Amino acid sequence: MLESLHVKNLALIDEEEVCFGEGLNILSGETGAGKSVIIGSVNLALGAKADKELIRTGAEYALVELVFRLDGKQGEKLKAMDFFPEEDGTFIIQRKIMPARSVCKVCGETVGAKQLQDIAEVLIAIHGQHEHQTLMQKKRHRELLDEFAGKKAADAKKKAAELYREYTGLLKELEGSGSDGEAREKEAALLRFEIKEIEEAAPAEDEDTELEKEYRKMVNSRKIKESVYAAYRLTGSEEGESAGENTARALREIRSVSAYDDSLADLEAMLEDIDNLLNDFNRQMAEYVDSLEFDEAQFVQTENRLNLLNHLKSKYGRTIGEVLAYKQRGEEKLNLLENYEVYRQQTEEKLEKAKRELEEICKKLSGIRAKYARELGNRLKQALLELNFEDVRFEIQVRPQPGDLTAEGYDDVEFMISTNKGETLKPLSHVASGGELSRIMLAFKTVLADKDEISSLIFDEIDTGISGKTAWKVSEKLGILGKNHQIICITHLPQIAAMSDTHFLIEKGTKGGRTTTTIRRIAGEESLKELARMLGGAGITEAALENAKEMKELARNTKHN
Repeated sequence: MLESLHVKNLALIDEEEVCFGEGLNILSGETGAGKSVIIGSVNLALGAKADKELIRTGAEYALVELVFRLDGKQGEKLKAMDFFPEEDGTFIIQRKIMPARSVCKVCGETVGAKQLQDIAEVLIAIHGQHEHQTLMQKKRHRELLDEFAGKKAADAKKKAAELYREYTGLLKELEGSGSDGEAREKEAALLRFEIKEIEEAAPAEDEDTELEKEYRKMVNSRKIKESVYAAYRLTGSEEGESAGENTARALREIRSVSAYDDSLADLEAMLEDIDNLLNDFNRQMAEYVDSLEFDEAQFVQTENRLNLLNHLKSKYGRTIGEVLAYKQRGEEKLNLLENYEVYRQQTEEKLEKAKRELEEICKKLSGIRAKYARELGNRLKQALLELNFEDVRFEIQVRPQPGDLTAEGYDDVEFMISTNKGETLKPLSHVASGGELSRIMLAFKTVLADKDEISSLIFDEIDTGISGKTAWKVSEKLGILGKNHQIICITHLPQIAAMSDTHFLIEKGTKGGRTTTTIRRIAGEESLKELARMLGGAGITEAALENAKEMKELARNTKHN
């Protein structure tokens, strides 16, 4: 759940912190007090587009911080995304908006907009006028039905997606191989030439690497020989001033006096080791000098072989391994071309099999949708009746389109509704008004509540176009939804505000000569006065207060039933 919202230097807000509670959190206040800024700040923290004009005049930056308390499932999902909450489940999102840029941080780590959107989908759902409008899109109808169908639909859709990829892959393969006989023969001739060229060269894996080492050695042999021979002479014993001769002379001198002082024995042993090492080194240097001898024919042979391998790599791959892989692919392609009719027949058989399997899983998915469409349609109709749609008829039509195979099946799904007695069912997009759409969305959230893993829901403009008895019905539904979810709802209606578990008042006033929006938690008498204001308009009368008390008591009784 969303534990707190901290806002600083944003629009008319100087600095405010709101600690939300469980259940239904109501935000109310006069028109223009800044209710939209509060919800807007949550959207900003979750990655909405930030305008520098939102920064409070005179401030260098604006800051929004959300603190969530995660449940187990949310924590596991975020850990899978490499974001780790505190041990107590605290998860912090912060966004700092500056004139030139904005910085988003999650648990202290800077993140991009896409990451922030993915995180937001785990934590909270915001339902405003835009969200209500998505009900007008037929694509969304299928998504909502599949969401209600749950695992059965998800498993069938996963299988359908796999088979669709296989089917379209075979279709492209078949279309790509549809060249005429002359073109295939030209391609086959080129492949035969390339395969023969590689076969005649008979390259071995990493052969070029070894040849390059040998070639470098040959090209630089004179310089190597001069330096190596100089080192050989300087460490040998043939010249009077060499390291070997001087070491041997020093060893003889030490040996002549070591009998007179036992402490010289260790030094004599050390010098003897040095003399032995120099002799060993000198012998190996002599062998290396001998190995540098090679004839001109060997050099030419190495150079030509290396040129041949480099020529192959320039045509067929960066390494000999890639050249050999190219040859293997060429052999497979050549075999295909030389046996084209057999290949095409086999591919067509595979395509037909993949199509049958795809049609079968689409048919199965369509059956799942049809079954759950009836159940969801009945439950939504009941929920809409409870939301004061007195003569509503609601039906989810699943129309199979076998000729239109896709990764998500072949069904056309559409919500059909009639809100007036005697009227025929029509597409939802042709009938519903703004107020009806908000109630239909609320009906969906209520019906899908048990399947929804998002614990925090924000409703903005849920009361658009409703009043009176309908407002009470919406209030009751929000109360039901608030039993298993945290609801944050902006409202102008006292019927909805009366159902609150936690009530916040948003006010606009003047502080230090500047207009400022504030938000604070209210309860008891203050909450009743706010309900009375919403009921009575400009003045709070005794009658309005009595009405507010009755409304609050009615809401309390409704929640406890």
